[in-house]
Amino acid sequence: MAESKRVCMKLLIDKETKRVLLGEAGKDCVDFLVYLLSLPVATIVGLLRNGGRGMVGSLGKLYDSIENLNDSYLQSGKSKNSILSPPLPCWDSRAPLLLTNSDDDVTGVNINNNRNRNNHNQQGNDGGGFVKGVVTYTVTDDLEIKPMSSISCITSLNQFKIKDLSLLEERVVALGMNEGLGLLKASFQSKQVLTDVFVKGIHE
Repeated sequence: MAESKRVCMKLLIDKETKRVLLGEAGKDCVDFLVYLLSLPVATIVGLLRNGGRGMVGSLGKLYDSIENLNDSYLQSGKSKNSILSPPLPCWDSRAPLLLTNSDDDVTGVNINNNRNRNNHNQQGNDGGGFVKGVVTYTVTDDLEIKPMSSISCITSLNQFKIKDLSLLEERVVALGMNEGLGLLKASFQSKQVLTDVFVKGIHE
């Protein structure tokens, strides 16, 4: 089984409070975070369910009930697969690979089905994806994304009332399937997503 694609993010962590203050991310990482936002609800439930992460609330039960529903109760021409495994967003075929161990998505959606129709998005557009790769981006603990600037970084540090820079730790983290699923689940539950996943390991 092939390894999933991985991208990296640099985190600035307050060692005293054990909290992520800022993340520094390139295009690939930001594209992946945006891709999470564009996933259909059923795909998200399937990813968390089949990835062993569970699902908050009742969406998991709804997903299971449709999956277990006998086909005899479906309208003619309807299929459970159209609900439980909807087509993936087509603006980039690279991002969902972070949520797979191979070419087959863990929800049962084949990534190859999207590749042919998506190839035109990747040509002549800075490598495809959603954001341009000419700048670095900051990602806050609650997943707010902005182009990085020295002024915005200083402003953020002031907001956290950081006075002793020796208490800050720089850590590079890699995002693959496990981390992607962790971010996906944490984003439904927390406003300290990066801290929960990469410092506390709550959603591993």
